[in-house]
Amino acid sequence: MRSQLILEDRFDKQTLIAGVDVGYDNVRNLAHASIVTMSSDTLKIHEEIQIFAPVTFPYIPGLLSFREIPALLAALAQLKTTPDILMVDGQGIAHPRRMGIAAHLGVILNMPSIGVAKSRLTGQFKMPGSLKGDHSPLMAGKEQIGTVLRSRDNVAPLFISPGHRVSLPTSIALVLKCLTRYRLPEPTRMADKLSKCKQDTGLLV
Repeated sequence: MRSQLILEDRFDKQTLIAGVDVGYDNVRNLAHASIVTMSSDTLKIHEEIQIFAPVTFPYIPGLLSFREIPALLAALAQLKTTPDILMVDGQGIAHPRRMGIAAHLGVILNMPSIGVAKSRLTGQFKMPGSLKGDHSPLMAGKEQIGTVLRSRDNVAPLFISPGHRVSLPTSIALVLKCLTRYRLPEPTRMADKLSKCKQDTGLLV
């Protein structure tokens, strides 16, 4: 799959962004996939989808996509409007195999995707400045695999990396565009919030 990655801008528009995240119902051994689509211009929510699906793949560091993507595909299939870009709570190419969940999902669907991770999985970096918008490269040797971005003053940075059909500069620009007063960009912040909802309001597949 890595050979299929396209790390340049290959999309017509970026009007509708889908925030993507997965939580877990450990009591019932279910993955709780959540999708929130919103306008990139107004950040107004367009759709919200929740899916509960059985977890069939064990937790193995570095192979998270195999555990979560089946539920995400089921959730994405419920959307009434196909999004232009996927913004995934997880890694893009900032992954030991250059195939984090955002890259994996993007290749499977042949859709533009961006990884927005809360922590580093691999690579080296120097801590960026303390102000919102400050950033530094995330490197694997001489290869830049992402950017460490301060999304809010004096808070822990995010780790941004392209997934598929989106360049790193565009990934950074789009995340910055979607930031408000929170650490996370609105699409993944809302998907993260929905995935932690304890109410059983989603479809069981």
